[in-house]
Parts: sequence; C-alpha cells; structure tokens
Amino acid sequence: MKRVYIYKGFERFWHWTQAALIIFLAFTGFEVHGTFDLLGFEQAARFHRVASWMLIGLIVFAIFWHVVTGEWKQYIPTSKKLIDQVRYYSIGMFKGEKHPTQKTQLRKLNPLQRLVYLSFKLILVPITVISGILYMFHKTIDRNNIVVVQDISLESLAFWHTLGAFLLMVFLVVHVYMTTTGHTPTSNIQAMLTGYEELEDETDQAAVSDNLKSDSKPKKTTL
Repeated sequence: MKRVYIYKGFERFWHWTQAALIIFLAFTGFEVHGTFDLLGFEQAARFHRVASWMLIGLIVFAIFWHVVTGEWKQYIPTSKKLIDQVRYYSIGMFKGEKHPTQKTQLRKLNPLQRLVYLSFKLILVPITVISGILYMFHKTIDRNNIVVVQDISLESLAFWHTLGAFLLMVFLVVHVYMTTTGHTPTSNIQAMLTGYEELEDETDQAAVSDNLKSDSKPKKTTL
C-alpha cells in the first residue's frame, strides 16, 4: 500500500460544507413544512433562506474551481468496467472479491461514481436549487409579470422542490453507506478529512504484471 494525496484542501472544504448545508436545509425545510416544531416557522424559514444562498455561493465557487483546475474531467462518464463495478457493489464485495478499478490522483472516481455524481450535479442539484429560487421569489416574480414563470404555480414549485429534497436525502444516506466500502469502514471518511488515502502501489502492480508476462513466455534452451 502507498499513501497518496488524493483530495485537495478546497475539495475537502467544499465536500463537508456542502454536506452540512444540505443537512441543515433539510432540517429547516421539514420544519417549514410542519413536520416538527423546534425553531418556529419564521425562524426556520429565515435560516432556510440564508443557508440556501450560502449553498448557491458554494456551488458557484465549486464550479469555478472545477473548471480552473481541470477536476471536471473526473466526472466524464465511461462505460468501461461499468457493469463490473455494478456487480462488485451488488455481489462482489460481499464475497471479498477484488475491486475492479484502481483509484489514482488522476482517476478518483470509478465508472459508477462518475455517472451518479454527474447526475447529482447536473440534474438533482439544479432541480432543487432552481425550484427553490422560483418558490422563494414567486410572489415578486408574479407581481412583476415576468412571462417566463408567471404560469408556474406555487404548488408545482413546492412539489419539485420537495421531491428534490427527498432525493437529496436518499443520495446522502446511500453516499454515507458507500463510504464504508473502502479498505476499512472508515478509510474513505479519513481520506476526505486528511486528503490522503492508502492505495495499492501501481509500480509494484506493474512489476508483478511484467513478471507474470515474462514467466509465461517460452524460455530458450542452449546446447
């Protein structure tokens, strides 16, 4: 095993801050919906609005960081070993089989993670954020008669925003569970805290592969 620096400082800050904001937004959002009464409706609504703008600001900075650093390439989907990855998570890891893909600094995400995280960024988050903004300013927008949204009802916006919130919670639960599928149940969480992760040494793997190839070649005999 080799200790490799995988997750950069901003990447870790963005990850944990985003998680905290989503959880806090879910907490205040459910109170606004009347699920429970702890902060009070007015206070919960106020905190929900503030946290939503903080999340939007974080998303903007994260997009800028991904573009400038080239980290957006980590999310380019691929079908290579995708079926193997699905099989590993559904069957293979319970049998102690070897992980079908190797994590590196340039390839942090396996094929399934790329697909899921890309959908999270391009579909789930935009649905939740856009519906939330339109819901927040619906009265103002309606009063100003902006044609693009004047025919969207509050009930429709509330449905899409609530659906997005529930899907975010499902994603969060599954994500937390998947963090336990590393070398140890806490290795992935530790990596996102420190930035370093214990990975198999690719140099050693290449040497083993070369040795296997050389052993498989027919050896010449001399008289």
